[in-house]
Amino acid sequence: MYGIIDCDNCYVSCERVFRPDLKDVPVVVLSNNDGCVVARSNEAKKMGIKAGMPFFQLAQQFPNQKIAVFSSNYELYGEMTGRVVSLISKEVPAYFRYSIDECFVYLEGMEQSGLKKWGENLHKKIKQYVGMPVSIGIAPNKTLAKAAAHFAKKYKGYRHCCMIDTDEKRVKALKLLPISDVWGIGRRYAKKFERLGIQTAYDFASHHESWVRLTFNNIVIQYTWQELNGQDVITNERLTPKKSICTSRSFRGMVSDLESLKMHVSNYAARCAEKLRTQRTVASIVGVFLHTNPFRTDQPQYWNFQEKNLITPSSSTQTLVKAANDILEQVFVSGYQYKKAGVIVTGIRPDTPIQQDLFDINAHQFQKMKRLDEVIDNINRRHGTETIVLGAQQYTQKDEHGKAEVFANAIKHDHRSKNPTTRWNDIVKLK
Repeated sequence: MYGIIDCDNCYVSCERVFRPDLKDVPVVVLSNNDGCVVARSNEAKKMGIKAGMPFFQLAQQFPNQKIAVFSSNYELYGEMTGRVVSLISKEVPAYFRYSIDECFVYLEGMEQSGLKKWGENLHKKIKQYVGMPVSIGIAPNKTLAKAAAHFAKKYKGYRHCCMIDTDEKRVKALKLLPISDVWGIGRRYAKKFERLGIQTAYDFASHHESWVRLTFNNIVIQYTWQELNGQDVITNERLTPKKSICTSRSFRGMVSDLESLKMHVSNYAARCAEKLRTQRTVASIVGVFLHTNPFRTDQPQYWNFQEKNLITPSSSTQTLVKAANDILEQVFVSGYQYKKAGVIVTGIRPDTPIQQDLFDINAHQFQKMKRLDEVIDNINRRHGTETIVLGAQQYTQKDEHGKAEVFANAIKHDHRSKNPTTRWNDIVKLK
């Protein structure tokens, strides 16, 4: 049997842990640069606040309404969900973290008749120790476990843990599960299913396997069909690391000078490097894109993208930042007001073994940079994100008097909460 533990309204729940006054209050979390709503509490959903709603429309559509608004605080979310995973790891034979708010667990060797009660107790323990509400789904495979977690979150009668352990329960669950909520069915495929008259997971599972193969030339869809019919086919090997990683953001304002763009691109490249190291991979191709604001028709428009092959695949922050800045210098054209840039790394492969090139002048530094990145990652995990960064990632800004230079944040987060568990300056103060 498999289980999945899913943090309910993860970002909102993290914000509420240190803010008990927000209980029953509508809460929303905004995207980078405070652009739009990416997470909502149940109270906010009931008000009619939609995911993706631009922040400026909140006040227009919900005047005089008490809504708690937060900027994204991934340092807080990562630390709090890390605590949840730490508790989970002590309760199961094996586990693997699927995303920031989801964790698959293997329940082999545990008495099946007691798994439902075990799930309910795990929910209580996580809620008591961390303050995070979770929903738990248990089933013979990962896809059905995701479906069970969907019902555990939706219906209070399950007491936060739903278990699909019989064929009768499987059929009943599939008849109630919309096709768009099935794990592995993206938005684009959900529309195709609906055009074919398939509304529920049961409608899809009832088709013959040969029809699925002929209609969908997609191995993931075929695996999903097999799992909906009770087979266990999605192994860890098939949950492969990302084949490409992209980090991009719109700027707070318009940027026209190369040095400021280098600061942004350096931060994006550093983030890509961190993601590569997290999944224990390296990249052989680095790409950079840059463009102006397409909605400003009163200004000249420009867009460009170029990429560079690395002689030796790498996940080193220094290597990727240097490569990204070299590309930026090639695509940058002065005289334009830029609104967005991004870094894309591809050619991703496992970080061991790595065949080094005889003509790579930096080959002898490979192990040295790897050890350096490990030390920096450990310090940043312990003391907070970006405690240590490259000089190219730093940014300065004139103060309000135009005199001294002070560090400023490249990302707008006017409503960001504190980080009481990772930063001494933000520690909770009691009266």
